[in-house]
Amino acid sequence: MLIQENISLKKYNTFGIDAYAAYFSTFRTLDELNELLEYKKLPTSKLQLPTLILGGGSNILFTQNFNGIVLKNELKGIEKVKEDNEFVYVKAGAGVNWHQFVVFCIDNNWAGVENLSLIPGNVGASPMQNIGAYGVEIKDVFYELEAFHLAEKKIVRFGLNECAFGYRESVFKRKHRGEFVIINVTYKLRKDPIYNTSYGAIEQELEKMGVKALSIKAISDAVINIRSSKLPNPAEIGNAGSFFKNPEILSDQFTILNAQYPNIVGYKLDNGNVKLAAGWLIEQCGWKGFRKGDAGCHAKQALVLVNYGNATGKEIYSLSGEIIASVKEKFGVELEREVNII
Repeated sequence: MLIQENISLKKYNTFGIDAYAAYFSTFRTLDELNELLEYKKLPTSKLQLPTLILGGGSNILFTQNFNGIVLKNELKGIEKVKEDNEFVYVKAGAGVNWHQFVVFCIDNNWAGVENLSLIPGNVGASPMQNIGAYGVEIKDVFYELEAFHLAEKKIVRFGLNECAFGYRESVFKRKHRGEFVIINVTYKLRKDPIYNTSYGAIEQELEKMGVKALSIKAISDAVINIRSSKLPNPAEIGNAGSFFKNPEILSDQFTILNAQYPNIVGYKLDNGNVKLAAGWLIEQCGWKGFRKGDAGCHAKQALVLVNYGNATGKEIYSLSGEIIASVKEKFGVELEREVNII
């Protein structure tokens, strides 16, 4: 059990923010996690401090150093646990890279996650955030997960209803925030695919690719092409993907805004409300391509805030605040940050 002191977290977060953790360690098994938690309890230990469980670091913004212990979740492994006539049930460790998991499923012809290709981060974050893209969310393929209760030192199983999934939301971001470590997630994937190509530019991309016979591999390739053309690679430009949620407003408010701005992008929801495209709102306020020092708003996608090199988390956060204020002033719509702020 190696516990390091005063460790830079720059390579552990996709924004590339150079914040420091007072203490840092990794765990690859539950036993290792238990050892680390027990060590913290020793009266002579300096580690009676806050704990942060870190996954792929793809949805986090460090605005300061973390005066506690960061435990990086590296629980691995992928296995098929059962199957029936329609579905295979595939369990993956929380520390498995998400896109590698998607590729594994495609290679085995298990359908359902192909639209979620190239999303950064690890498996453990997928239910926490209820990640989604191109018409698919984790709740659509989720079966169950196992999580370790940090205080009670026991494993708890969560089914679909217990996770209380919402738009980029789950019980782990609200009610149980900081209480659990997600150990593994089991997904319910189809043996015979039901293709989802109606969202965004997937159909146009498939046509451009010259795809004649539709497959989950073709859809995945199309999604990868689209994402690569619009979104910056965190290995090249620090970012956490979409920084803001798409806001939901009442239909009456949308009617008023639509009269003022005929080109406004909105999608009618089942509850009668309208979901707006946050990227469009931000772009109309003139932020797309904006840069101040090394903090900026990406030139191809206004929804993505970026670190061009040495921006601090506070600078990124400050920029996000200015964007929120300008959208509120122009449209009367309050944007909400999707990224976790530390």
